[in-house]
This record gives sequence, C-alpha cells and structure tokens, in this order.
Amino acid sequence: MTGRSSWTQLVRLRPAPHCRTPILAYSLKISPEQHFLNWQQDPQSNWLARIVVPEKTDHLTVTVDLTAELNVINPFDFFWSRKPRSFRSPTRPKCWKTSNLLSEGEGRPRFQAYLAAVPRLEKPTTGFLFDLNAQLQRDINYLIRMEPGIQTPDQTLETRAGSCRDSAWLLVQLLRHLGIAARFASGYLIQLKADQKSLDGPSGAEQDFTDLHAWCEVYLPGAGWVGLDPTSGLFAGEGHIPLACAANPTHAAPISGALEDCEVTFEFEMSIKRVVEPPRVTKPYSDTQWRAIDKLGDRIDTLLKDGDVRLTMGGEPTFVSIDGHGRRRMDHGGGGTRQARAGRHADPSAPRPLRAGRLPALRPGQVVSRREPAALGLRPLLARRRRALVARPGAHRA
Repeated sequence: MTGRSSWTQLVRLRPAPHCRTPILAYSLKISPEQHFLNWQQDPQSNWLARIVVPEKTDHLTVTVDLTAELNVINPFDFFWSRKPRSFRSPTRPKCWKTSNLLSEGEGRPRFQAYLAAVPRLEKPTTGFLFDLNAQLQRDINYLIRMEPGIQTPDQTLETRAGSCRDSAWLLVQLLRHLGIAARFASGYLIQLKADQKSLDGPSGAEQDFTDLHAWCEVYLPGAGWVGLDPTSGLFAGEGHIPLACAANPTHAAPISGALEDCEVTFEFEMSIKRVVEPPRVTKPYSDTQWRAIDKLGDRIDTLLKDGDVRLTMGGEPTFVSIDGHGRRRMDHGGGGTRQARAGRHADPSAPRPLRAGRLPALRPGQVVSRREPAALGLRPLLARRRRALVARPGAHRA
C-alpha cells in the first residue's frame, strides 16, 4: 500500500481462539518499524492488532507467518447439551437478538421465495443444516469476483452466482430467518494435494493451495460455533482457519482503517509450504528414509552387543534371575553366580545382574491360595506387594 497515513489500522489476521486446527507458531510483522502495536479482542473474541504509525509513511506492509498442524478433523465430532431438536424449535436467547446474530434484515421477493421453498420436514438440526448447505452449493455457482463489497441475498439469487463471501452471507440470512443464530466468518483456507487420486469423485486440489476465504458459522447448543462452507457444500474442517467472525461482514474485514487523501495501490500474496511430511499408508517411507532407518538399527544392534544386552520375549510377564542362591534358576550365560560376584568385587562399576524375589507370575485380580505362598515361603513378599492378592481364611480352598 502506498500513500501517506498516520491513522489507526485494525488487522484481523490472527487465528481466532475457537479455531480447531492446532496453530504451532504465529508471527505478525509490520513495516515501517516505527509503529505501535496492541493486541485486543472484540465482543466475538476475535484477535485485533491495533496498529498506529505516529509518523507519515508511504507504505504499510503486513506479513503473517504461521505453522498449522493439519491433522484430519471430524467436523461432526461434537455433542449437544441436550437432545437434538428440530430446526423448527430453536432456542432464542435475548443476547443473540441484541448482538444481531438473529437479525433477519430485509427480505426481498427472490429471497423470500427461496426461503419459502426450503423443506420444513421434521429432522435433526444437524441433518437439516447439511442439506441446506449442500443445496446452496448446487444452486449458486462460484466465481472470483474482484469488485469490493458483498452482494445482497437477492442479487446472489438473481444471478445464481457469487464469490465465497456472497454465498456465506446468503446462508447466514437464511439461517437467521429460520430462527438459528448464525454469523459471517472470514479466514484462511488451506487445501493440500491428495496423495492418490480418488476412484469415485473429485480428487481435490491439483497442488497445495491457500487463500483468504469466507464461510458461515452456526451456533449449536453444546457444540458451540460450527462452520458451514456453502462454496463446497461441506462442514468446515481442518483446512478452515477462522480469523474473524462477526454478525456483519464489514466487521470481519482482514484489514480496516482510514487514510488521508492519496493514491493507493494494493498487493496481496499467499503461499504454503509443507514443513514436516509424516509417512502414512498413502505415502510410505522413501528409499532414502529406509536406508537411514536400517543404518540406525545396525547402530543399535552394535550397542546392544557391546553392552552384552540380551533380550527375550514371553507370553506373560516373568521374573528371571541369574543369581538363584542354590535354587532352581535360568542361566542365560551370565557366567555363574560365583564368577559374577567375584567380578563385581574386582570391578565395582561392572554391570549388576537382575534379581527378583522369585514371585510367580500373577495376573491382575488373581487370587492365590493360602497354602501356595506358605509352601513357597512367599507370604511376606506377597503381603508387601499387594495384600489384596492373599486370600482370607476360608475364602478359597486349594
């Protein structure tokens, strides 16, 4: 942006607190360097960067860098605070009405006709929202509209086309007229190229893609604000990162402020880069990664062999001791008990063998006979380990 300005600018380019996608890192850089930045939150909990440049400047550059963990999110993973109701019996808290979350606005003829055609069949609200969202995706053609502002619902229905913000605003108004609280959402949309092409249906983006996007959020009791994207006809997933949500789209603009009379040019650019690429079924380890794994395994085998570490596997937990004190023992080549004791006296730093109190293998909840531990001389050991394992007199007969 070029021009001369010393006015306050509000930047809404930080992921909102209710964002479901984990944000691992975030940074916001402003140029010129001589500026004041204060973080604030509005009534909808959106993060606002309030920027004041005290001296006149001929440019304002806003650079955002963030790292997001794009694990798959189930958009239907939520619970209602009570039994789901039909969309025809919504809850209308007064606070929603005063905050314009249920403000219906002016309904023109085309909009009223479209609203009247919405099926009113009794069904769970989640299914109704899914069908209405998918219906808009089929009825409204998506187009990239460079003109500023947002179309009215009647304009969108008349042309049967609109940008993402136009479709989102149409859905918001439809939901409000149906008695469901809704708000406009602005944020980032991240779409990654699929590892393999789909066998039935579209495969998605041909390459990794990110851009600013707009969708609708609806309030469901117990679930909170749930995103609906009428551009794709789907519920918002891990690729939808909300930045600002408001009752009116003008309060969700990425950057807003004032300028003095000047000539302004605007440039905008976004890019995406995969920082970590975890292996998975559709994209397994590469040959280079396998060679690194084999090299690490060989190194661990060498360390185990040099440390005289021997491993065994059994069907259940067992205790093995090479120092049996004359009793029956399992000797895995430890050199004998006398030799081992002599070696430890000669070299105190030598590794010490494992010892155990010869406790038989017990499963959780297993009851041991009173005679069995007495015969083995293990009653004190059992009592120390867990008194619940020793049967009470008369409770069990061997």
